[in-house]
Amino acid sequence: MRSLIAHARAFPARIRDHADDRDSYGRLAEGQSPEALFITCSDARVQPAVFTGARPGQLFELRTAGNAVPPHETDGRPTGESATIEFALGVLNVPEVVVCGHSHCGAVGARIRNEDLAALPAVHGWLDAQLPPPAQLASDESERHQPDVAAAVQRHVRVQLARLRRYPCVREREAAGQLRLRGWYYTVHTGQVLELDARTDAFLPL
Repeated sequence: MRSLIAHARAFPARIRDHADDRDSYGRLAEGQSPEALFITCSDARVQPAVFTGARPGQLFELRTAGNAVPPHETDGRPTGESATIEFALGVLNVPEVVVCGHSHCGAVGARIRNEDLAALPAVHGWLDAQLPPPAQLASDESERHQPDVAAAVQRHVRVQLARLRRYPCVREREAAGQLRLRGWYYTVHTGQVLELDARTDAFLPL
């Protein structure tokens, strides 16, 4: 933590001493108008601002274990995730939503290998409730043992996009041509980003 604390201490001076930073951060106090809702994994190796180059104010982020989007609840029970999605679309009017999975995903890997998570009941409950069953994520036994579980993560991203489209605020804005949904796959060890191509249903380089 020492380096992080040192940076936090020096940060105000950097803003104060650089006119461009001072102006841009000053404008943030007036409100936010992000370009996208970015839904990705809590994994510390996945930093959207690093591989997109986003500046403060450009991305409205939702991070969950395994970049999972809980199903829309018709009984009205609120969740932090549904509130974030609703606010991003209903108040901030973001024009795009990105669901970004990543290589070497521990959540998807644990799910397809059906790992014993009895010692982590909250993790077990979340993965069991929010991720597709192992048979839906991995097409065969060999995929269950690949370190980067790429194909499984990409299937998982497709499932999350389908879930998003069941949210009324997403469905209505997409139907009106006011919203675009994107599925991304970030490769941790190379930095490459792939995007789901609707025409081929394949993840292709940006």
